[in-house]
Amino acid sequence: EEDINFAGPNKRTYHTIIPGFITKDGKAFAAFGVMGGYMQPQGHVQVVTNVIDRHMDIQSALDAPRWMWDRNNVVHVEPGMEEETVAWLRAKGHTVVIENEYSLFGRGQIIVRMENGVYCGACEPRTDSNIACC
Repeated sequence: EEDINFAGPNKRTYHTIIPGFITKDGKAFAAFGVMGGYMQPQGHVQVVTNVIDRHMDIQSALDAPRWMWDRNNVVHVEPGMEEETVAWLRAKGHTVVIENEYSLFGRGQIIVRMENGVYCGACEPRTDSNIACC
């Protein structure tokens, strides 16, 4: 079987050049990104959900434990994932693998424009540095 994920004529390789941008009330609110190949779109969903639905500040949204759906009902989670969530996933029939390697879950940064016009940035602990300015 030929590997389809390579450059060549009539090929569309999988790539993850996916910057994220959020607007609020028609105005720029945040630019962000979670790197990590296959994890990238999943990481984007988790960060946006943390900011918008869970009302987390941007540093907490990036720091929150992540999960990564794989295949065949396998879900990889970070060690800090809530035990209730792991139990719930297992009860739903997923095989949950608690991973010790944080690099599997991407690395993200985010910049938001606050109501007063000040820009605030955050970088998560999965990266080489973790610097927050607000």
